[in-house]
Amino acid sequence: MISALIGLPLFGAAVLLLGGRRTNTWGHYLAVAMSSSAFFVGVGAFISMMGKSDKTRQIDQHLFNWLAVGTFHVPFELHLDQLSMVFVLLITGVGSLIHIYSIGYMAHDENRRRFFGYLNLFVAAMLLLVLANNYLLLYVGWEGVGLASYLLISFYQHKPSAAVAGKKAFVVNRVGDVGLSVAIMLMFVAFKSVTFSDVAQRAHTASGHTLTLIGLALLLAACGKSAQFPLQSWLLDAMEGPTPVSALIHAATMVTAGVYLITRAHAIFDLTATARTAVVVIGAITLLLGAFIGTAKDDIKKGLAGSTMSQIGYMILAAGLGPVGYVFAIFHLLTHGMFKAGLFLGAGSVMHGMDDDVNMRHYGALRGAMKITYLTFGLGFLAIIGIPPFAGFWSKDEIIHAAFSQNLVVGLATLIGAGVTAFYMTRMMAMTFFGEARWEKGVHPHESPKSMTAPMIILAVGSAFGGLALKFLGNIETWLEPVVGAAAPKSPASNAVLIPVTLTVVLVGAGYGWLKYAKTPVPAVAPTNVSLLTRAARADAYGDALNEAVFMRPGQYLTRALFWFDSRAVDGTVGGLGAVIGGLSARARRTQNGLARSYALTMFGGAVLIALVLLLVRL
Repeated sequence: MISALIGLPLFGAAVLLLGGRRTNTWGHYLAVAMSSSAFFVGVGAFISMMGKSDKTRQIDQHLFNWLAVGTFHVPFELHLDQLSMVFVLLITGVGSLIHIYSIGYMAHDENRRRFFGYLNLFVAAMLLLVLANNYLLLYVGWEGVGLASYLLISFYQHKPSAAVAGKKAFVVNRVGDVGLSVAIMLMFVAFKSVTFSDVAQRAHTASGHTLTLIGLALLLAACGKSAQFPLQSWLLDAMEGPTPVSALIHAATMVTAGVYLITRAHAIFDLTATARTAVVVIGAITLLLGAFIGTAKDDIKKGLAGSTMSQIGYMILAAGLGPVGYVFAIFHLLTHGMFKAGLFLGAGSVMHGMDDDVNMRHYGALRGAMKITYLTFGLGFLAIIGIPPFAGFWSKDEIIHAAFSQNLVVGLATLIGAGVTAFYMTRMMAMTFFGEARWEKGVHPHESPKSMTAPMIILAVGSAFGGLALKFLGNIETWLEPVVGAAAPKSPASNAVLIPVTLTVVLVGAGYGWLKYAKTPVPAVAPTNVSLLTRAARADAYGDALNEAVFMRPGQYLTRALFWFDSRAVDGTVGGLGAVIGGLSARARRTQNGLARSYALTMFGGAVLIALVLLLVRL
């Protein structure tokens, strides 16, 4: 049963990518069928798990022996437990909705069949990542996700910006992949195994230094895949891909892989306070950095991309809190998957009605022309800023409470992030759906087709009630406890103080955004006379400039120096030696002229020279 989860979308990808043009007319339906079938298989597995006790809910499927070198054995084996189960339902459920949405969104694209093939390939790779029973097999899924994301981000290859964005995402993710490969090698050296169970059981036998190195290497991997500081720069450029890509990869699944990795490796992080602290610091920096970037973006998709950075930062921070936060990291990951996917699909719907214009300064007053998009986007907006009883309130507030219980500074970072989130999301809502119409000439906003609005409605329901369902009906904390441990109970006094404070901060941020962008006219052209902070936010907090200064320029100078050394020193030495030998040979060749008198003279001179030497020796 577990292998079918991966096999179904992988079969769809193979048919679409190898079947050629003959699959053009029906290929997208096959892709939807394969993804949806995987979802129903996942639901069946979930129902089966519900009927078992906590200790017997884990399901393993051994397919074959993969690697066997001496005492090192790695099976190709799948592992389904409570943690991977929630990812299976998220990947296949949200993924299937995005597949359906893409039928309408990509209806007129001549390469639609290839696009759906890439979607199926991505879903299969992501499922392998979360179903692997060892870190090496997880690495295969990890790289598969990287490949599929590259293909999807650069799908519009005729656009130089899309091609560059795909390469940038690929290269930056390879930096993170070095971290994962190093971590796996260290695990092999320390534990003689890379399976999850063996690593967890033997973690206490390793030195603290080794555990810290493994934890930091895993964090580097998470930073690359989850767009965390300092490897966050690729995510904003990745918006060059089709909007369904943004919803699937950069909201609900791929960028959450780092959170899964840290949570899955909790046995390592539980034993190294240094690595956990590094995780918390990276999460705190990224949640504030992403929120800051989101405050000044006029591109609706890039504004949501900054938001994704920030929300993943919350999850990474929570995972870094250790047993106190693992559950809440996954809880927020699930709610975020619903409301952020809905927000991205809503952004795509707005673009569909606005002739693919992404500039929010050209929007305004769309709530009348696009009622379904407005309502569904609005529910996602309420969920992400954390208004009760919507989804984000139940998950993000748990992270804020857990952060305050561990460290005041970290708690304040999460609280400030909540206020800034409310500001930039209110800005986005106001610029898009309220105020005066700023539509460009010839644009006629209209609602999207049902194939697009139906998934948006379902995700909006998840945004509204998903948090409630996970907390009270699904009891997410109890469900994940056998895998990641129990979360520390919160005191009623803490709730009584932090909930009102958090809501107040959120309302202040939302109120300021409303006054600035709904009650004040928004110019159709972004003003250039702005503050240094606004310029920094528009420039993605100078992330690209930093990478260029720290990594690219020194690399260029090093390359030029090596080229000079090679051409002047290495080639110069070899070439100079050859020239010397050639010159001496040319001069020596002149003595071989074929004239007997010249040879006789040479012999006579040699004899005279020898006689003189002998004479000098005797004297």
